[in-house]
Amino acid sequence: MKHSYKQLFFGILILVLLIVILKEYYGNRLDPTMITDKLDLGPTCQVPLQISSEDHNSNNIPDALDLVQGARQEVEVGTVYDASFYSGGYPPEGKGCCTDVIWRAFKAAGYDFKTMVDEDIKNYPETYGITGTQPDPDIDFRRVKNLQVFFKRHGQELTTEVKPGEVENLKQWQPGDIVVFSEPLEHIGIISDQRLKSGIPLVIHNGGPRASEVNALQLWPSKIIYHFRFFNENPDV
Repeated sequence: MKHSYKQLFFGILILVLLIVILKEYYGNRLDPTMITDKLDLGPTCQVPLQISSEDHNSNNIPDALDLVQGARQEVEVGTVYDASFYSGGYPPEGKGCCTDVIWRAFKAAGYDFKTMVDEDIKNYPETYGITGTQPDPDIDFRRVKNLQVFFKRHGQELTTEVKPGEVENLKQWQPGDIVVFSEPLEHIGIISDQRLKSGIPLVIHNGGPRASEVNALQLWPSKIIYHFRFFNENPDV
């Protein structure tokens, strides 16, 4: 009997250790919220701010920075990851997924992002791959692939390369830009106005368990496939 208890004890101990190891490995890969200072020990890289002065809601804050502030509110309120379907389209406050960060950020800049996407899909369904079925306004604006098409049509495509410490590369990554990651962990986020010492900007996103502002450009498991800028190209701020 004592032998059986010892086996059970050591079995449980090994299981616990295995769970801890797997959580550390996969947890950091799926939700890259680890302290980025440990990964960024080089000299500070100064990257100039180059954004448009476009101010859609006339609040004396450039739209690009409104986007950042709107997205950051998701982090501040601790929005819990929830990709569930909701009648009417909008998830309740405090819940959402990566695409909900986008429309909420645009709302902070004075845009009705859902209507913008819905109208574009309605007018150009083939472009969005919607054939033989009706668009679904309750979910279409919350699909990464649809937002990918929308920003390709209405934004500027920029580099997907990220080169630590190289100003010419990093100044192409500006606050309010949109980054899209490939499958299998298809994802979308907003470039922050905060940067690591290496000059790499953080990303505001919701990849679970909650919205966060992290070094996703380097740490998200899927590769970057698109980098968009919705606003005017000519920087004067």
